[in-house]
Amino acid sequence: MTQKYKLINFSFPNFFEQSVEDFTKMLLLYNKTHNITGSKNATDIQENIYDSVYPLQFLNNEFKNATDIGSGAGFPAVVLALAMPYCHFTLYEPIAKKSAFLHLIKSELDISNIDIKTSRIEKGKPKIVDLITSRAVCGTDLLIKLSKGFYDKNTIMLFYKGQKANEEIANLKNAQIFTRGLRRYILIKGLNGGI
Repeated sequence: MTQKYKLINFSFPNFFEQSVEDFTKMLLLYNKTHNITGSKNATDIQENIYDSVYPLQFLNNEFKNATDIGSGAGFPAVVLALAMPYCHFTLYEPIAKKSAFLHLIKSELDISNIDIKTSRIEKGKPKIVDLITSRAVCGTDLLIKLSKGFYDKNTIMLFYKGQKANEEIANLKNAQIFTRGLRRYILIKGLNGGI
């Protein structure tokens, strides 16, 4: 049980804390040359790690597969994959230098439950998944449209948003917002066929 990252109703695997420490070091090193994240120090990265896993305490699901849209430097998908080794993640990241970093992390940390696609999700082969995640990519309506073919009524969508989250879900019946500081986590369940 990890001590640095604690959540209600969720237990991290034993290797989680060491893995995210290694991830932090690699991200700081890679970022010096390639500038793939605004997080410039370990404290900022640790905050992004906690931000990534925070929603796990209210999901209460053991997902088998997930898709992440616009994976960037690995928040939240790499961190979630480390926290949930039983869930297979497919990461869509069209920017080559960010995708290269994700491939490096997968290899160096031996993360067997992720696949990385250097493309946009709309060019990917549709496959229904249990969980769809995204952080800071585009509006919720567009994320749902881009995800068509990847979700059904049983899929849960988890979008990491800012203070305009309420506006983004105004037309959605099956959406909830969880708040932590300035972060808004949009949780959508039960969509079938689109918005």
